[in-house]
Amino acid sequence: MKTNIKIIAKMPVAPENAPKFKELAKELVEKSQQEPGNVYYSLNETDDPGMLVFVECWKDKDAIRAHNAMEHFTRILPQLRELCNGSPSKEVYSEVEF
Repeated sequence: MKTNIKIIAKMPVAPENAPKFKELAKELVEKSQQEPGNVYYSLNETDDPGMLVFVECWKDKDAIRAHNAMEHFTRILPQLRELCNGSPSKEVYSEVEF
């Protein structure tokens, strides 16, 4: 049985860069949500105004590999990283099977 995989990608964004970041992220979120292996994909604000977080859920590792190769991902992610004022971080979780 395959297990859903969740990714939490934390993006430290200077407040002055947040509007441009959100504008670019909108296309990434919309297109990622349409991918066949996607369960959900969203951009989230936190209590820290300098942090935006992508919360993603994928059906399996193959779906993540396909996503990472998509044109919208490979084009937009470098632009988002340029707007960061620190290093992004990523945590990956697999659901526990009972």
